[in-house]
Amino acid sequence: MRIYTKKGDDGTTGLYFGGRTTKDAPLVDAYGTVDEAQAFLGLARAEVEQGSELDDLLVAIERDLWVLMADLATVEDNRHKLAAGQSLVTDEMIAGLEVHIDALTERSQARREFVVPGQSRTGALLDVARTVVRRAERQSVGTAAPGSLAVPYLNRLSDLLWTMARWQEGESLPARRKGS
Repeated sequence: MRIYTKKGDDGTTGLYFGGRTTKDAPLVDAYGTVDEAQAFLGLARAEVEQGSELDDLLVAIERDLWVLMADLATVEDNRHKLAAGQSLVTDEMIAGLEVHIDALTERSQARREFVVPGQSRTGALLDVARTVVRRAERQSVGTAAPGSLAVPYLNRLSDLLWTMARWQEGESLPARRKGS
């Protein structure tokens, strides 16, 4: 089996469960940006110990993003073919993110000042992924099918990534003093 089909040589791409659209369509931008976020999460994951709590959480999120991309890449006429949690974002997936946000928030103190990313490489990569997720969210607002939970999922995911970055940067420790 070859990886290339040549079907996209005309500037179109296939959608999940059928149909084609132009590669520069807003819908393609939206799920393409989710793909970009997933790649940054993979880069962050490459920095952590395999099997660690963060590694397991990132793998789960990356798997969720496959579901989200399928959800976004399905036109309204084919949405009945989507399967909850497999190709359709669910309320339970969003609730799962909230559980992680709450658990990580309990481990650290809330910051009152703006955070300057870059205290750790992993934290910085999570912040980059967060900004890409925010872009995907903005793009999805106008392109997600009616009833899709892609936008709420992305909104919650950006919150989780912010929380994860602070956790990885050790923000629960006292702020560094000037000159130290």
